[in-house]
Amino acid sequence: MKMGVNRREFLRVSAAVGLSGAAGQLSLRALAAEIPQLENPAAWITSLITDSVAKSPSNSIRNPENEKAWAEPLVGFSRGDDVIFQQYKEHVGPFHWTPLEIFNLTFPDVSVKPEELSVISWILPHTESIKADLRKEKTVPSEKWIRARIYGEEFNEELRKYVADTLTKSGHPAVAPVLSKSYKIGNSERYGMASTWSERHAAYAAGLGTFGLCDGLITAKGKAIRCGAVVARIQVAATPRPYQDHHAYCLFYAKGICGMCTTRCPAGAVTKSGHNKMACAKQCSATAEYADKQLGLKGYGCGFCQTGVPCESRIPV
Repeated sequence: MKMGVNRREFLRVSAAVGLSGAAGQLSLRALAAEIPQLENPAAWITSLITDSVAKSPSNSIRNPENEKAWAEPLVGFSRGDDVIFQQYKEHVGPFHWTPLEIFNLTFPDVSVKPEELSVISWILPHTESIKADLRKEKTVPSEKWIRARIYGEEFNEELRKYVADTLTKSGHPAVAPVLSKSYKIGNSERYGMASTWSERHAAYAAGLGTFGLCDGLITAKGKAIRCGAVVARIQVAATPRPYQDHHAYCLFYAKGICGMCTTRCPAGAVTKSGHNKMACAKQCSATAEYADKQLGLKGYGCGFCQTGVPCESRIPV
């Protein structure tokens, strides 16, 4: 989406106001910084996310080697008026937010239409070192994986805040739904345990991936990932969804083969009938106990169904 200022206009305005000296240089830099926001907001927002992942010292699992938690991310966008968000609400339950609902909850004094909103989604892929560490395990998660789940998600929380704050300060009010005080886990009559906002489903809407047998999101960087999302009053062209079936990238659903995530799960929470959320939650609690007693880490981390499978690092179909 192009708006207002382009390079020619930038030079014209600069000449017209006769900018010079230190003050002029500051003004030029300020105007130049606005150009990518106006002419290519998708590129601007993407750079906020990719630069943070690449450069932030918080992107670490805090082991002696200070390894990164996340490799280069994927970023996608969906429109605030995309009908898919209303479909989520109808399928999951009335408690599930549309982008407009969470925006209005956060900014009740800001008048906005759904089409003026965009949902920014990103995928944080685990590094090869972290995936390889868990891939060799069968019953208890590896220390690197648990560290990535704990400290990597702390970074992801910082990233959500950073993206939302940067957009808001630039004149585009924004909120990370999962960080909202109103965010909670509810119960869906159809799906059982469900939340008021799903970052995986936001990523699906943004063309970033489809769901597997274990409910994990299979992306171009695979399934060993975490997601993030921000809703903002900014108009960004939606990323095309290159699929129509929400299971399109899963070998089990697409071709009737694989199902390796069923054998990888030490708790039997994944079967050919799908994902048992309660059994999965029980397994996660067990990993938290293990992490505390054996590693002195406060948090959980499982991820067996995300590693040692064909969709670990790619789209396998």
